[in-house]
Amino acid sequence: MGFLTDVIALSRFQFAFTVAYHFIFVPLSIGLGLIVAILETKYYRSRKPEDAAAAHFWLKIFTTTFAIGVATGITMEFSFGTNWANYSRFVGDIFGAPLAAEALFAFFLESVFLGVLLFGRKRTSPRFYMVSAWLVWIGSLLSALWILIANSWMQTPGGAELASDGSKAIITNFFAAAFNPSTATRYSHTVLSLLVMGAFVALSVAGYYFLKKRHIEFARTTAKVGAIVGCVAAILLLVSAHATAVGVSVEQPTKLAMMEGQYKDEPAALYLFGWVDQKNQQVIAPFKIEGGTSFLATNSFDTKVPGLNSLAKTDKFKDLNPEQLPVNAVFQSYHLMVACFGLIVLVIILAFVGLKKPKLFEKKWVGRILLIAPVFPFLAIQAGWMTAEVGRQPWVVYPSTSGPDGVSMLTANAISPSVSAVELLITILLFVVVYVFLFIAWVRVISHFLHEGPVETPFAPSPKAAQKHVAAAQKATHEKAQAEGSEA
Repeated sequence: MGFLTDVIALSRFQFAFTVAYHFIFVPLSIGLGLIVAILETKYYRSRKPEDAAAAHFWLKIFTTTFAIGVATGITMEFSFGTNWANYSRFVGDIFGAPLAAEALFAFFLESVFLGVLLFGRKRTSPRFYMVSAWLVWIGSLLSALWILIANSWMQTPGGAELASDGSKAIITNFFAAAFNPSTATRYSHTVLSLLVMGAFVALSVAGYYFLKKRHIEFARTTAKVGAIVGCVAAILLLVSAHATAVGVSVEQPTKLAMMEGQYKDEPAALYLFGWVDQKNQQVIAPFKIEGGTSFLATNSFDTKVPGLNSLAKTDKFKDLNPEQLPVNAVFQSYHLMVACFGLIVLVIILAFVGLKKPKLFEKKWVGRILLIAPVFPFLAIQAGWMTAEVGRQPWVVYPSTSGPDGVSMLTANAISPSVSAVELLITILLFVVVYVFLFIAWVRVISHFLHEGPVETPFAPSPKAAQKHVAAAQKATHEKAQAEGSEA
């Protein structure tokens, strides 16, 4: 019952719950935005009704997901001024700028051109409509950039100093704060993960229609797009994952130690899976690669990685208590993420084999694997965020290696002193009820779209665009007639 009266624990749980729920829809929005843009480009080039139907089908799914994502994202920003008021006071000089920029420069761009996609098919030229699809996706990427700038600053502060009275962080260099040591690596790693998620949703929809034996050509096209996007993103994800791990080893040594259950100063082993015995400070695993993590971080198996016990004795990490850290939770989430990536690679290989051998898609077991495929990137994304956020505890603003002196904040000091446990329990219950309702509504709408399938609806272009297409068709017919006459 202690948890139910612990304001700190309840505040963390509430924010974690709202973030995790919101992040069901963010990966779908950014990942599916690329799928929509690709298919709109395909339709622009081919002008085939079936390509128009495919693009419109994914636009409907994207729009529904985008709407839920916006609604669930607003609650997090409100919580900064309620549950986390002390945090907002401390970082407001820095944190406010990227949040405002996300709304002004990214969300408006995305929303305006989404309006074009929803209402401008008959009112704009095909080229402008196609470009609008790409601008919607670019807007979502910019939105993710500003949010990750804010979050990365919490992980590796830069371009700031502590106020003379010690009450808040003051920005000294906007660009140093925005492009802090972890922004680039964390942004690329996150976006690539979201593209994999979108690709796997495409594969899942293809698997659904293969099982139902409906819209087979649409399913093959969708599977092809999903496989190619997923493959490219997964390959680049390996590069970004390595860069991110190197950055963590340099800037956040306590997080790296928690990821591998490292308590002592020694070359860090690499585990496939295991269990951290926190009482005895050791990892229980059937096998391991000695020095494997050290090699990934420093290109040497012999490099000693500082453990939690020695880090807790340093001035920078003096607030660390190894006995109270959720080491096993971070260890498990990190290794779950890695395991899911292995499953992602297997699904991509299966999809490519299916494209080469179409009869493979006729097998039910293949369709079922594709149908559940999004579970793997979804678990990897959620586990990755858990590793990143829980791994920096007990700080909400982490005292990174290169961070300015004094610019850090303990999570226990970041909550609002005026919020009670009863208020938190009531709001958590309300969030659960509302979010369950929203999720059921979203599932029902998406299910309707899946049941309906890609509908070939004739889209009337603008008069000017129609004249251009008629002229192009007449020119093509004339050239074909001339070619046939020459052959005769």
